[in-house]
Amino acid sequence: MTRKQHAHRKTERGASLLEFAIAATVFLTVLFAVVEFGRALWVHNALTDAARRGARYAVLHKATDIDDVKKIVVYGDLTSTTPLLENLSTNNVTVTYNGFNLDTGTASVLIHDYQFQPILPLTFGAITMPNYTTTLTGESVGLIPN
Repeated sequence: MTRKQHAHRKTERGASLLEFAIAATVFLTVLFAVVEFGRALWVHNALTDAARRGARYAVLHKATDIDDVKKIVVYGDLTSTTPLLENLSTNNVTVTYNGFNLDTGTASVLIHDYQFQPILPLTFGAITMPNYTTTLTGESVGLIPN
């Protein structure tokens, strides 16, 4: 190796490390963004399904079963005590009956003010998800056919 090549090599000693650091930072940022977007989409789908499940339960039961409807939305069934989603509680659920009777009127379930918490809150904190509403027409309203 000549003196000139040796001197040139010494001046670029940290270049590879710097290039790796820049590339790794960009790669990891994109990777975590994709993971967080995937989690947010999963939570969105779970909240949509929870509102649908609650409305379906509401139209098949009496209008006095509002607390049970909220339990179905939050826990998935009446006996569980573990929420389907972190930060989801019965305080986030509103159940409304409108002219509710056999084959008439509606039951609505609204999930509101749900806070999505990212795993790595580097640039932002919790994100308030949009409201999720499902409205269905009254069916059996808790009546058992003869």
